[in-house]
Amino acid sequence: MEEFLLNNGISVGFKRNINTPRVGFTFNIAIPQEEPTPGLYTLICRLLQQGTKNYTSEQLANILDENAIEFSTEMKQDYLSFRFVCLNEDFKLALEILDEVVKNSTFLDFDKEVTKIKGEYSAELDSNKAKVSDEFIKTIFAGHMYGNTYTKILENIDKIKQPEVVKYYNNIINHGKKIISVVGDIELSSLKSLLNSTIADIPNTEINASEISIPKLSEQKTVEINKSDAQQAQIIQGWLVPTLESSDYPALSVLNTILGASGLSSRLFLELRDKKGLAYTVRSAYRSFAKGALFHIYIGTEPKNVEVSLNGFMEEINKIKTIPVSEAELEAAKNNIFGKQQFISETNSQQANLSGHYAILGFGFDYQKTLISRIQAVTCEQIMDVTNKYLNDKYVIAMIRP
Repeated sequence: MEEFLLNNGISVGFKRNINTPRVGFTFNIAIPQEEPTPGLYTLICRLLQQGTKNYTSEQLANILDENAIEFSTEMKQDYLSFRFVCLNEDFKLALEILDEVVKNSTFLDFDKEVTKIKGEYSAELDSNKAKVSDEFIKTIFAGHMYGNTYTKILENIDKIKQPEVVKYYNNIINHGKKIISVVGDIELSSLKSLLNSTIADIPNTEINASEISIPKLSEQKTVEINKSDAQQAQIIQGWLVPTLESSDYPALSVLNTILGASGLSSRLFLELRDKKGLAYTVRSAYRSFAKGALFHIYIGTEPKNVEVSLNGFMEEINKIKTIPVSEAELEAAKNNIFGKQQFISETNSQQANLSGHYAILGFGFDYQKTLISRIQAVTCEQIMDVTNKYLNDKYVIAMIRP
């Protein structure tokens, strides 16, 4: 990727993929301060698509539809993302629309959007799987904005007023670190000219991202929801572990694949589902944000199997703590990760989103290459070491059962 700065100092990463018909564009802005009320940042993101000073939401939708432009906004844990995918010949138009949304959104459909959020989130929480995930996240990130789940938002959204939304959006726009990632078949000189004539006049006075705290977990916690209509038990057990910047990240990533993220070949699937018949679904996941990361295991099982399932988790973890994984299993796990990395970076849009994600977190646009080389260097001894180091007795268990 080529990198350059706009007139206002925003860093741009550009990769030219010759003979591709569509351009992927990502504009990420880091959240400079913690969310004051759960739901406020969600409202900011959703209202960005509801009209500007010069266009109603219907007019914007019509322009996008007529020109086959896929435009979206997303509020991640650490940053606000504006994205579009368009035909090469419509890049200028798509960029002008993004510029309009970023600078001139009105946030006027406030009450309507609050009502929609209440209905959508309440309906989502009818799912036991979503509900147990909600309980787990808000418990392990208690007191931190990463723990502002659907239930936390529903409890607090009526406290938020429209002027607050405008105030905090302006704070993000004025003070959040900004990056742009572009992948497609366009001329570099044309890209620089178009960006400098539009988005380059946005204020770019960055606030240090350290204003957002690091989440901590000091003790074991268990939360249980009893539902009379539950047909099965849903269980999540998880730990706070190091983030992407840690030297232990690659080994934890490989551990996750060995334990439960590689589908039919993972240890949890083979032992708890195939051999013991305990699980409808069982898997592990490792999610890293800017200030904290989660390593967790999920299982859906019959209510009578709750304790034996939790014991099964620990049995498989203890095996990795005491018996080195084989070189063959290690290589299979690495190849699984490399295959997934290829899968999530096939299109111009995926490449722009992925490089933009790494760049806004401070690792550079080309970090995927570095990450792959770091994972390739992981040893069997490192897998054992990180398992002993981080999958300890400070964890959260959340469950739903009859």
